[in-house]
Amino acid sequence: MGLDQFAYTMDVGVEDQQDIATWRKHPNLQGYMEKLWQERGGEGEFNCQSVELTEQDIYALRSAIQGKGLPETHGFFFGNDADYYYLEEDLKFCNEALELIKQGNKVYYSSWW
Repeated sequence: MGLDQFAYTMDVGVEDQQDIATWRKHPNLQGYMEKLWQERGGEGEFNCQSVELTEQDIYALRSAIQGKGLPETHGFFFGNDADYYYLEEDLKFCNEALELIKQGNKVYYSSWW
C-alpha cells in the first residue's frame, strides 16, 4: 500500500483518459493538489478524487516546484519528502500539461492510497 498519483488528459471530443504522468509517494505534491481541490469546494478525504488543472494552476505549480514551495505533507501511506527525487519529472509534467491545455485538452490530477 502507498500513495499512488497520476495526471491524465481527456482528448477533445473523446471520453477515454490518457495518463500523462505518474508518481509513487510524492507527498508534497499530494498536499499541493489537495489544497487546490479544497479551494474548489472539495470536502472530506482527498482519496480517489480528481481535480482539474488549468493553465494558471500549472504555472503556479511549476513556480512552487522551482521555488521549493510545495507544502510539507505527511500521511500514513505517503512516504517521505520526494521533491528532489521527482524534480525533473515534475517540470516535464508541467511543460507537457501546458501544451495539452493549449491544444484544448483538459488535464486532471488524481490519487489513491
